[in-house]
Order: sequence, then C-alpha cells, then structure tokens
Amino acid sequence: MRILFLTDNFPPEVNAPATRTYEHCVKWVELGYQVTVITCFPNFPNGKVFDGYKNRFFKKESIDGIDVIRVWSYIAENKGFISRIIDYISYSFTSVIAGFFVKTDIIVATSPQFFTAISGRLLSFFKGKPWIMEVRDLWPDSIVAVGSMSDKSNAFKILKRIEHHLYLNAKKIIVVTDSFKNYLTEKHLIPSEKIGVFKNGVLINNFKKIESEMLLKFRKSLGLENKIVISFLGTHGLAHGLRFILDSISKIKDTKYHFLFVGDGSEKQNLLEYSKTLDSHNFTFLESVSKNEMPLYIDISDYSLVNLKKSNEFENVIPSKIFENIAMYKPILLGVEGEAKELIEKYKVGITFEPENTESFINAISEIEQIYHQDFIANCDTMLKDFNRNKIAEKMIKFIEINN
Repeated sequence: MRILFLTDNFPPEVNAPATRTYEHCVKWVELGYQVTVITCFPNFPNGKVFDGYKNRFFKKESIDGIDVIRVWSYIAENKGFISRIIDYISYSFTSVIAGFFVKTDIIVATSPQFFTAISGRLLSFFKGKPWIMEVRDLWPDSIVAVGSMSDKSNAFKILKRIEHHLYLNAKKIIVVTDSFKNYLTEKHLIPSEKIGVFKNGVLINNFKKIESEMLLKFRKSLGLENKIVISFLGTHGLAHGLRFILDSISKIKDTKYHFLFVGDGSEKQNLLEYSKTLDSHNFTFLESVSKNEMPLYIDISDYSLVNLKKSNEFENVIPSKIFENIAMYKPILLGVEGEAKELIEKYKVGITFEPENTESFINAISEIEQIYHQDFIANCDTMLKDFNRNKIAEKMIKFIEINN
C-alpha cells in the first residue's frame, strides 16, 4: 500500500509531531509500505530555516526509506496568531499542489493545526482516494485555551464549522487520547468505530543511559554539582505555563534545587526577560538541543517537569515528553490534570500537582524525592512496554488499512 502523509513538522525538527510522524513512517517502511511525506522546510520553532536547507518551491529527499517532499511555505516564528495562520495556509496550498503528482492509495493528514487536514480533504476529493485525519490537538479549542482567540469570535465559529466538516468527511479518525475520542463521539456525534486511539509512545533504544563519568563532567560544566536538578525539556510556548513555574521556584529558598529549561519557543524571550526581574538564581535557560543530545540532558536531571496552563482543554492531552523521560527512568513532576494525571498515578512513576497552584507545586517537589522506591524501575518498565511506539505504529497501520 502507498501512503501519502501530510505534516508541517518533520525531522530534522525535534518537536513531538515531527518525532511521532517520523517514527511511525519508519516502522511502516520496515513493514513494506511505500511512504511519501509532504512537509515544509525545517524551521520550527524559531521561524528560521535549518542549515543545509533553503525555502524553495520544491525539494525531494529520502530519509530512512521515506520519500520526503519539502514544499515552500510562508515561514513565521512560532508566535503571533496572524503570521502563523498565513504560515499554515501557505503550506496547505503548496502541499495540495505537490500531492497532485504523488501516486497513493491513502492519504493521512495530521494536526495540531487543521489546515493540513484541509489539504488531505482536498487531495482526497481530487484524487478519489480515502483520507485519514490524525487529531493530535483539539483545534481551534486549544487556541482559545492559550488566550490567542475568543470563543465568541466569528473566526472561532467558522473554524468550528470547518472542524466538524473534516471529522464527518474523513474515512477514519486517529486520536492520541481517550478523551479526544469521547469529545468526538459526544460533541460531534462521530461513530465510535470510525475513531482509533493510538497514543504517543517512545522507542527506548533512542534513550540509553549515559556513562557516569560523562554525566559528572557535564553537570560540572553547567555548575550543577551537588544540585537536585529538575528539568523542563521542550517547547517554551503559551500553553506550557512557564511564567507560573518561574514565579513559584523564586519562592523556593533551598539552594539544593536547580531548574533547567532547555528549548525554544514563542515565549522563550519573554521568559528570559521576566526571569531577570526575579530575586532568584535557582534556574538556568539553555538553547534547544538535537534529538541525539536529548538523552544527555534528561540523564543529568533528577526529575522531569511536565507542565501546562490550567485549562479544561489540557485535561484531554498526554504530553509526549512523559514517555521520553520515563525511558530514562526519571520521575515525572506533572502539572497537568485529566488523562495525563491518571496515567502518572496509574503507573506510579511521578508526583502530580495542581496547575498554577504554587503551594501544590512546592509540596510536590518535596514529595517527589520519595518516588525512588523499589518498584519505580519496574513501574517504568511496565509503562514502556505498554507504550512501545513500534507496536503502536503497527496497530495504527492495521486500523488504517481495514476497509480502505
């Protein structure tokens, strides 16, 4: 079977959508499928094209057996509502043009932003092929959740109508949480059998423990000797509530704790400027690192911070960085309610706190040191077995194939 996959994020970008798509496609190629990905030239999250690439109209390359077609798009930094919408629409337009010339049996289009799904819908219509919508975020509700749009606005109402049409028109829908499936069946009346839940996961071979001597040397280079390091690794965006984290950790007087923020994003510069106003030095900001370097930064950490703003919308998500840190056997300090909290508590691999509640956050830091009990490693192993990304990819492709 020939698969055409539409996504505006793909390696060498290192965010969660890029990683998920790449790892699924690699597995499908291994299973004998012919996979073509249409994507942008890599630029996330800073809106600057990566070294070795130019934002041209069209370029073909091969990555681990995947045929990759990169198309021109209006490139914008991951902030500013209007510029990002233009970015999304431009990719939607050029991906449709490129898709006309790709022979395929099925089309898969992934969110979070659903202009990519519109491309999938259009290509399905013109090529007479079924299309699958992968829903990784509940757009446009998530835009409201971070304060970038009002749910009373005309733009929101239009986007909601488009959202509903896409759900109805897709041959099948893939979601990443049980909550998303409940939303689709209850709010949009989508038949349950049309929806497959394929959660995020991890390839444990990509996250190997680092030699202790190298860890000690690296910790020393960052001035983290004899510190309890709590790290936040990934995109610094509006959704992640990191200003609250900065406010909270400035109230922690115990100097043994140090917070490490590694990554880029729309809020990074604002956070840097705000951090200068705080009477605290128990944190360090570092630039984004490659996927290959990520295990080193995880392994120098004692605990991993996973946080989102307090919002009902974020109760439906399970941040993918949870699985990457569990692959390195790092306890999770989780500031997310809903399904993510249930996951951490079910497997007993971390401590949760109420989002945007400083007292709850500080208490959780005190409690997390108790998580290293005799069952912790076994709990991580159980979770990693249940969320093996290769197995998820195999189940997902079988769901896509049936009746298509």
